[in-house]
Amino acid sequence: MGNEFYVGWGTLALINAGLAQGKNRSGLNWFLLSLLCGPLATFFLVISSKR
Repeated sequence: MGNEFYVGWGTLALINAGLAQGKNRSGLNWFLLSLLCGPLATFFLVISSKR
């Protein structure tokens, strides 16, 4: 279970970075936040408005 978990979490962080850049937000900041918060960061990113 260990490696698959880290791969999935990292993939989610990369997806969030791309999503953030699409909303004119910092991809790097959201990538780092996603590494810490994971799906919670995705939720806030999805409900946030575009800048």
